[in-house]
Amino acid sequence: MYLVIRCPGCKTFNYVDRYQRWRLCPMCGEVINVQRAPVYLDVDDFLDAEQVVEQLESYLHQTGKKDLTEQDIRQLRAQYAQWVKNRA
Repeated sequence: MYLVIRCPGCKTFNYVDRYQRWRLCPMCGEVINVQRAPVYLDVDDFLDAEQVVEQLESYLHQTGKKDLTEQDIRQLRAQYAQWVKNRA
């Protein structure tokens, strides 16, 4: 299981193993305290996490948004749950 989080420094989406305590941001080098970082999504494996991170960065770039709203996050979680359900 992996958590999709966001770097508090450069605001880049990242993912971490759910038991990991710290993450070094590959973009800006900031040390991220995973317990304090907002969790956007909990995914099954790192391939899903990589895909979600890429899609989230693309979504923000296309829409010009700075961050996801609570409604966006709920929709993301519902879409991921549906995708996993359809995959099985």
